[in-house]
Amino acid sequence: MAETKIPKATAKRLPIYYRYLNILHDADKNRVSSTELSDAVKVDSATIRRDFSYFGALGKRGYGYDVDSLLKFFKKILNQDKLTNAALIGVGNLGNALLNFNFHQNSNVRISAAFDVRPDLANTVQSGVPIYPMSELRKQLEDQQIKIVILTVPESVAQNVTDDAIAGGVQGILNFTPLRISVPSHVRVQNVDLTNELQTLIYFLDHYNEAE
Repeated sequence: MAETKIPKATAKRLPIYYRYLNILHDADKNRVSSTELSDAVKVDSATIRRDFSYFGALGKRGYGYDVDSLLKFFKKILNQDKLTNAALIGVGNLGNALLNFNFHQNSNVRISAAFDVRPDLANTVQSGVPIYPMSELRKQLEDQQIKIVILTVPESVAQNVTDDAIAGGVQGILNFTPLRISVPSHVRVQNVDLTNELQTLIYFLDHYNEAE
């Protein structure tokens, strides 16, 4: 199948659709309409139909979408049959929380290695994940062929750690630091700024009321 180029906003919604389709499948539901999907995932039905249209005719007018067929399609698109190993860099408070969160239970991603500067954590196992010293970052990423890292280090060292990870072959970074890290064009970055998200939420609460 030729690669389908879709908007980034659509790509971000695909896992949401996939998660709900799994719920429908587990409930033995055979088909679903775009309106039902809209109510469940809080995305308007026109947007859902447009998102799906990038992949051709996934549904039938008057029938809706076949749940099993759609689930299999998105499973392939999202590579859910392939287990992806990720590394966690920085095992502080947030890093510990992510270690304890079982990604693999709900997705095809698992944290298979972690790194930290503290000597007392090095060469230990936390939540079933081996912790390596930062001095081994590049070597372990190369040896384990890990292409994705989760960055939860202090802002002051984020760029240097990013550079080391890229030197180890990393191609994707989930960045929880406030710093907007600089990367080569072949490396993808997803920024997760919890402070910014909270401030945005507060803004909407302060400036938009129910009547609007």
